[in-house]
Amino acid sequence: MLVIDRFEGEYALIEYKRRIFHIPKVLVPKGARPGDVINIQISVDQEATGRRKQAMEKLAGRVFSD
Repeated sequence: MLVIDRFEGEYALIEYKRRIFHIPKVLVPKGARPGDVINIQISVDQEATGRRKQAMEKLAGRVFSD
């Protein structure tokens, strides 16, 4: 269970299994308040991952070329 503990500046402090995680407030639903239980879903963006990998390979090629 993820519970909003409090807000500090631009972060929501989320409690999960007696640990606190700092999550940017922009990722928390509008109107959420301390004490609210939230759900978080994380997924892999395959397209962005592919673009990033290509950019890194291109950069590595320039850095390590003869």
